[in-house]
Amino acid sequence: MIRLTKEFSFESAHALWGYDGKCREVHGHSYRLFVTVKGEPISDPQSPKLGMVMDFGELKAIVAQQITDRLDHSFVMRRTAEAESLAEVMKSQFTNVILVDYQPTCENMLQDFAARLKAALPEGVELHSLRLHETATSYAEWYAEEN
Repeated sequence: MIRLTKEFSFESAHALWGYDGKCREVHGHSYRLFVTVKGEPISDPQSPKLGMVMDFGELKAIVAQQITDRLDHSFVMRRTAEAESLAEVMKSQFTNVILVDYQPTCENMLQDFAARLKAALPEGVELHSLRLHETATSYAEWYAEEN
């Protein structure tokens, strides 16, 4: 069993509706996401991917499709009646306003990312862990063995 890890980054803003601290205000982050997958290296000598668990380029494409292309330079809010009204106004000026069914905390984002990636990975490759840095000194982690 071999683990592969690839790092990704994206810029995104959010507001935590109903929160009792500073993060209730609109603010942004330079997110860093570490995706670790695991699997057995391909042993078929006829395969052009002999010795690989998966091609890093394929992992990059999956993460781009499921996460980074969608969230980069976005504004994310939890779906509420108030947020839906605000999103309609914002969408008249901005194109990447996203409503989600959860409070967009680092922890909840990881759960969303895990579900998306597990469904998109090729057969024989499993999601092992995720680490999402919200700031240079703050991050959350998700491990498959604990979920």
